[in-house]
Amino acid sequence: MSAGAVFQETLRALRRQELPEDAEREVLRALEAGRPGPLALLYAAGTEAGLEREVLLRRASGLFLCSCAANLSDDLTDGECTYLAEPQRVGPGVQFALQSLCFATLARADLPAPVLAEAAGRMVTAAGLQVLEVRTATWTAPRFKQVAEGIAGAQWALYLRVLWEGTALAARAAEVGRNLGVAAHVAEDIRSGDVRFHSMTAEDRSDVVSWAREAAEAVRQQGLSCLEAVLRTVEPVLHPAA
Repeated sequence: MSAGAVFQETLRALRRQELPEDAEREVLRALEAGRPGPLALLYAAGTEAGLEREVLLRRASGLFLCSCAANLSDDLTDGECTYLAEPQRVGPGVQFALQSLCFATLARADLPAPVLAEAAGRMVTAAGLQVLEVRTATWTAPRFKQVAEGIAGAQWALYLRVLWEGTALAARAAEVGRNLGVAAHVAEDIRSGDVRFHSMTAEDRSDVVSWAREAAEAVRQQGLSCLEAVLRTVEPVLHPAA
């Protein structure tokens, strides 16, 4: 129900734009492709921070839109955008719409202008590191860490920074988000067989796994119940013998 509530808020934000039917349909396909993504975690993290429901839904919805824009960008880059009829022609416009709708939604979510400016800057960082990722031919531990920090770490630091603004958890957002993003990124690359991780030498893979384990442990030390579900999926991958 929590993830569904955020998704319904996202649909309301989309329909307020009164896009042409064909355009709305393509944006909706990208939203469906991004589910469940971070929906449940955003709701749980906002609830644990004590956000009022309307503010929580708007912030989580805006961040979900950002996630869908990033997901679409990644799928277009990898040639995996199977949910749009003409990905190379339609995809850029849909991504532009998602990113713009993200800020239109966050602007209505009781956020100070400096926080929105910081969020935009972190999005630029993540996008820039995606460019570096696709131009990397040989993966090493230092390059892997740089990309993981810039994409996953910066992205989740952004999400929690925006989501927790004005709450007692705000000061912890950057550290928690960075560690959460790094641990989840490494675990997913291991689980999915991604070339970024599996093409590295055994020594570099061991280095990266140790780094991710430290990040996961730092998340656990925060004692936040909203992060337990993520840790339950990440830690068995990073500690396969446990």
